[in-house]
Amino acid sequence: MALGIYISVPFCRTKCSYCNFTSDVFSRAMFDKYVDCVCADIASAEQVAAEMGGRIEQDVGSIYLGGGTPTVLESRQLQRMFEAVRGGFSVSPSAEVTVECAPGTLNPEMLDTLLRCGVNRVSLGVQSFVDAEAASVGRLHKRVTTLDDIARLRAAGITNINLDLIAGLPHQTAESWKLSLDETIGAGAPHVSVYMLEVDEDSRLGRELIAGGTRYHAHFVPDEEAVADFYIAACETLKAAGIAQYEISNFARPGFESRHNLKYWTRQPYLGFGVDAHSMLRSASAEIEAVRFATVDALEKFTAGVSQQRTVVLKQMALEETFFLGLRLNRGVDLRKVEQTFGSGALEEFRRAIAALISDGLVRVDGDSICLTPQGRLLSNEVFQLFIAAASVGGDQSI
Repeated sequence: MALGIYISVPFCRTKCSYCNFTSDVFSRAMFDKYVDCVCADIASAEQVAAEMGGRIEQDVGSIYLGGGTPTVLESRQLQRMFEAVRGGFSVSPSAEVTVECAPGTLNPEMLDTLLRCGVNRVSLGVQSFVDAEAASVGRLHKRVTTLDDIARLRAAGITNINLDLIAGLPHQTAESWKLSLDETIGAGAPHVSVYMLEVDEDSRLGRELIAGGTRYHAHFVPDEEAVADFYIAACETLKAAGIAQYEISNFARPGFESRHNLKYWTRQPYLGFGVDAHSMLRSASAEIEAVRFATVDALEKFTAGVSQQRTVVLKQMALEETFFLGLRLNRGVDLRKVEQTFGSGALEEFRRAIAALISDGLVRVDGDSICLTPQGRLLSNEVFQLFIAAASVGGDQSI
C-alpha cells in the first residue's frame, strides 16, 4: 500500500485571526534551520519508524506540503525538501503532489519551482471572494489576485486546483456567500473545500467570540444557524454545478478527489514531517493494529529535536477509527468489511448507537453501509462521540 508523505511548513506572511493551526509569522532566518531539520528527519525516517514499531513503505503515492504557507519559503528551500523525499523514497510517477498556497505568493520563480518539483496539484487558501471579508480576518489577497493565480496555474499546466472557502467569516451574509460560491464555480476549479468557522480558544477570533468581545470583527460573525445555512447552500450549489460532495468538507468533480486526504480517512499509512506533523503506520507487531506518532507543536522545540509522541493503536481503537474516520466520507462505512476485518462480533457494541442515530435522522443505511445524513454532517462531532462512547462502555478490549 503506497505511503502518503505530509510536510508541515508553519510559516505565514500574516497570522489570520481565525487560524488555530501551529503556524505564525517567523523571521526568515528560521527558514533554513527548519528545512535542515525536516530534511534530516526525512533521511532518518526508516530508523524512526523502526523505533516506533511501524512498518514503513518505500513506495509513495502522494506528497502534501501544508501550512502555514509553504510558498513563503525560498525556491531553493522548497526544492531541498522535495529532493529529500525523492532521495529517501520511491515516488510513483503518477503520485499526487500537492502544495498549499496563499493567493499572491505564486510569483513566476515559485511557479517554475513547483513545476520542477513535480507539483501537479495546488490548494489555494481563498476563504472568501469578497475582499472585505478576506481582509477582516487578515488575508492579504483580493479577488482578482486569486483569479490571476488560477489562470497562471492553468497556463503552466497545473489544472488540478482546490479552492478553500470558510463559512462564517465576519460580515458574511447569504448574499455574499452566494457570491463566493458563484465565483468558485466560475473559476472552474475541480475541487473545493468548505469549512465552517471554528470557535475555540486556539485562535484570536475564537477567543474573542467566546469572550463576547468586538476585536477582530467578532461582533460581525454570523450566528450558528446562519453558518449552517451557508454550509447547506454550498452543498446544494456545488452539487448542482457537478462538484459532488465526497467528504464532510470536500467536494470534487469525478476523478479529482484528494488522494492524499483519502489516506487519512481510510486509515492508509502516511508519514508526517515538520512541526505538529502526524504519522500512522501499520505495526511491525502482530499484536498491535497500528502505531501513530506526532512531532511537537512548537517550532523551537521541534528544531531542538524534542522526541515524537507515540500512540499504540490496538484493535478496539482501530475499530473506533474505522467508524469516525469512515463516516466522514459520503460513501460511509461498509459494515461487511468491518466484520471481515475485525470479526463477526465487532458490530455488537455499536448496534444500539447506530439504531439511535438512524432514529434521530443523523445516519442512514445504504445497502451494506451506514452513512451520515445531511443533518448528520452538520452534527458530525456529536455522531463521532457517540461511537467512541459506545466502544468505551462495553467494547472488546482484546488485541
